[in-house]
Amino acid sequence: MEIKLRRRALVKGIVEGEALVSRQPISFLGGVDPATGIIMERGHELEGCIVTDKVLVFPHSKGSTVSSYVLFSMARRGTKPLGIVNTVSDPIVATGCVLGNIPLLDKLEIDPTKAIVTGDYLILNATEGFLVVRRS
Repeated sequence: MEIKLRRRALVKGIVEGEALVSRQPISFLGGVDPATGIIMERGHELEGCIVTDKVLVFPHSKGSTVSSYVLFSMARRGTKPLGIVNTVSDPIVATGCVLGNIPLLDKLEIDPTKAIVTGDYLILNATEGFLVVRRS
């Protein structure tokens, strides 16, 4: 199965990789270890998962504006996600993606947290504003 979704590209770039999906918001400050890329927020549905080299799909961020700098720190350390797909991005994630050079898409035709499952293969083209979802 393959579907192609179009919408708003906020930070340009093209990446491909495995999806890591959460229906819960993510706080990068305190919720993700920037040194390892591991989600460490207790009780979060992705607790213990590694975001590094994944296309991270989640509704939006939560918490402090410092999360933008955590994303930047992850980029410098090599632990950043390949790209991010949000239901609706907020200034915290958008700023972090700009600083960390992380491609970012949002406002897809359908809710990405419902249409995509962890393990799907994604082609995120935030230069032209589309996402291809491949599921075997």
